[in-house]
Amino acid sequence: MLSMKRILTVLLASALLAACGEQAPLVLSFIGTNDVHGQILPKENPMDPQHSLAGLALFSAYVDAIREARAEDGGAVLLIDAGDMWQGTLESNLSEGASMVAAFNALGYTAAALSNHEFDFGPAGAAAIPESDTDDARGALKARAREANFPILAANLIDDATGEPVNWENISPSVVIEIEGVKVGIIGIMTENGLTAAISANTKGLRLAPLAATIEKEARVVRNAGATIVIVTAHAGGGCDNFDDPFDISSCDLDHEIFQVANALPKGHVDHIFAGHAHMGIAHVVNGISITSSFSRTAAFGRVDMTVDRSNGSIVNKKIHPPILLANEPSYEGMDLSPNTAVTAIVDQAAGSAAAARSEAIGITLQTAFDLEGNPESSLGNLFVDSLLDTVDADIAIHINSGGIRSSLPAGELTFGSVYEMMPFDNTLVIIELSGAELRQVISEQVRRGSHRVGFSGMRVEISCSGPATNADMQLSDGRTIEDDDTIRIGVANFVALGGDRVLASVMPEDGFALRDDAPLLRDVIIRSLQKRGGSISADDFLSGDEPRWNMPEADKSACLTN
Repeated sequence: MLSMKRILTVLLASALLAACGEQAPLVLSFIGTNDVHGQILPKENPMDPQHSLAGLALFSAYVDAIREARAEDGGAVLLIDAGDMWQGTLESNLSEGASMVAAFNALGYTAAALSNHEFDFGPAGAAAIPESDTDDARGALKARAREANFPILAANLIDDATGEPVNWENISPSVVIEIEGVKVGIIGIMTENGLTAAISANTKGLRLAPLAATIEKEARVVRNAGATIVIVTAHAGGGCDNFDDPFDISSCDLDHEIFQVANALPKGHVDHIFAGHAHMGIAHVVNGISITSSFSRTAAFGRVDMTVDRSNGSIVNKKIHPPILLANEPSYEGMDLSPNTAVTAIVDQAAGSAAAARSEAIGITLQTAFDLEGNPESSLGNLFVDSLLDTVDADIAIHINSGGIRSSLPAGELTFGSVYEMMPFDNTLVIIELSGAELRQVISEQVRRGSHRVGFSGMRVEISCSGPATNADMQLSDGRTIEDDDTIRIGVANFVALGGDRVLASVMPEDGFALRDDAPLLRDVIIRSLQKRGGSISADDFLSGDEPRWNMPEADKSACLTN
């Protein structure tokens, strides 16, 4: 119910404008989400307690409240996502993202960007990568795109066969939406590293064009089609720490990709960017372009309100909101917060389908939570790689902990649902062989990644840096020093073996590593290892303490990181 004061205010404003023969300015509220990662249900976020995960039902209440506010003043709402929509939870992954697409349809999304994790499901059905020449590596992605009531945008995703942006059903470089007589152009792009952060078997024949040049070109296309407002939905990101003043960018790391893109664009081409991929917050203006990003997994949403001259579609005012944290409040924008019934029904159905599998006990109790604090040698990262090595005939195990592990494990009886959300990807465990010299090269390259280095089990390394050279002395758990001509068997995810995150790029055989078709899923390997261990475990049992796996003298750290 509108308050009497609000009703009188609207009536008075309308009467004054009518008396003057003028139209009220049009207010367009642009709402942005990014990196939802299938978070259809609410969940506490132990890895970031300040940003609890609200789920889509509560988010729908905020969207409806803003729509009611805009309906009251004759404005409109556009809801836009910046990619990584459906990969990440049991509720979404069981249907290869179909439940998320249904929820996005009910929410009334206007458009979404295509991103790296949209490729994760591979062919439609059980296989995560093609198993025969007849399998379509993008089958699941294309199925979700056909189901979406909103366009999915991919301006810089290029098909090598044509040299043009991919031409798949309901996937296009951009779209022009007419709303309340104003034309809005929306362009979708993906980070230039997007395909190295996807399963390579599912992205063969594709490449990514530079972001700024693509945006500049596509902005001309949509403006030539009549768009007076241009929005970019970018699965590319950055982050800032302070949101008090959108023009104060001192807390922003301007080396991050999305800020570099914004600074490279000619002024006047783009009005706003919804960013993602980095799971960080932004609500700032860079090079005259407003940019918002709202962390990840339904912790918050981004918002910018544009006041538009109805006569020519030009923007006369812009209000940039800080990331709006989702919370169980009674109202927002003066409207009661009540979850949308259609969205709630989809959420409940997805939760019901996953309930039995989610609650299945693994057979081990965690005395404490396991998390990624201290990455790459965190309690969770070490548990992960130790479990991999425990189940294969290999000398060492390597895994990408930062990004490759998606959620902490809570204290208490461990369930399949918790393990699934820690490892939602259908990656398999494979064994590759490298020479000692090749492994040394891989480890030396990892040194420069700082906290984003791989985690490993079965080995300790001593790093020293002198001038441009990085030296890695490697010792196996049994005390043997790894020599250059040794052959080392390594357990890794197929994602890594196929070139993911470029961990093995410099030592990749010309024909790639040989992979088994019957390799076990990583999460099944983790579960088997934990079941074999049984009983209860504590995070302290897996911390390296005084004997870290990565060893680098403090004096060498700056030299190593700048070489």
